[in-house]
Amino acid sequence: MTTHVIFAAPFFMDATLRFVGGATHLPDTVVTLVSQDPAEKLPADLRERLAGHFRVNDALDPRQLVEAAEALQSQCGEASRYVAALEQLQVPLAVAREALGITGLSAEAARNFRDKARMKTVLRDAGVPCARHALAGDVAEAFAFAERVGFPLVAKPPAGAGGKSTWRIDDAAQLAQLLDMHPPGRENPTLFEEFVQGTEFSFDSVMIDGELVWHSISRYMPSPLEVLENPWIQWVVMLPRDISGAEFDPIRDAASRGLRALGLTTGLSHMEWFRFADGRIAISEVGARPPGAQFTSLLSYAHDVDFYRAWPHLMAFSEFEPPPRRYAAGAAYIRGQGRGVVRAIHGLDEAQRRFGQLVVEAKLPREGQPPSDSYEGDGYVIVRDPDTDVVENALTEIVKLIRVELA
Repeated sequence: MTTHVIFAAPFFMDATLRFVGGATHLPDTVVTLVSQDPAEKLPADLRERLAGHFRVNDALDPRQLVEAAEALQSQCGEASRYVAALEQLQVPLAVAREALGITGLSAEAARNFRDKARMKTVLRDAGVPCARHALAGDVAEAFAFAERVGFPLVAKPPAGAGGKSTWRIDDAAQLAQLLDMHPPGRENPTLFEEFVQGTEFSFDSVMIDGELVWHSISRYMPSPLEVLENPWIQWVVMLPRDISGAEFDPIRDAASRGLRALGLTTGLSHMEWFRFADGRIAISEVGARPPGAQFTSLLSYAHDVDFYRAWPHLMAFSEFEPPPRRYAAGAAYIRGQGRGVVRAIHGLDEAQRRFGQLVVEAKLPREGQPPSDSYEGDGYVIVRDPDTDVVENALTEIVKLIRVELA
């Protein structure tokens, strides 16, 4: 029996197309695509592997997602799954699935994951440790929260993703300035959190029928917020080979309880969390979709498994074979220094001489390229080795050696 999977991908970004391509390799499966981009923008080989395509004007409109699915089902038969990797699509797609009667994450659960204030309320009610927070609809509520928890604070939109529009507030003057620039309202409240200080990690995991069946842990060096606040910092993410130690037991327990409380039954999630010096932990936020920032590639390299195929297989068939961690892996995110466009890249030859044998993937900025406003920077270098210390040393040295000059 052939399975019909509909993939919603508004725009044909590189990572998105890798997931779509992975889906087209599923056994006994036809894959159709919903997008805002025209089919002509797809790579020819991928376009040939798709059974159908429907273009919409707004992929975040549940009504248009329903209309697209109905049209594709009339061509290719009833769909058993309707999936998307993009964070912003999770709620509208869940609403569309419910209207169509297609299995998947419920709209209620999708809102738990998407609305960061709601997420933290659900987690705290379930006894899962996370930062104290408040959703401020006016200036008075913002200052009341600051008085209650003290400075510093973190301010962010409740539906944010990837560290975008996130600020650290160190005192009352900065809070007043932020509120003047971006005044909150009942229709557009601002989420305030206590500033959590500790080592930041991520917890990527697979749930099937409400049970945690696999997980991965990554360490951030330093936190994305610190990178955004300091333009000279080049971010590093490392996946140590051995994550079996008891020091990670608290997050394994909290993540399992938290994901069930939020409503994830089957799927891949990406959670960010902090560990304090005394061993306590606090969950920052979690998305019910594959991770961004080359994390899916890092997971693939660390486990010798193509997660761009494993995730569509999980979503289509609710099956996942937990892979062993065969390597340590990590990414050094290369970030331009100065102002202007990319003028030159320094230190490549020395980095290649010392660490070239460890590099499994790299994307370097081009001359004339405008700089990124993200903590991910303007390019990256991914390394792996069976020895965690070798990988950590390589990442630390690569961000010292490679410098992207802007002018």
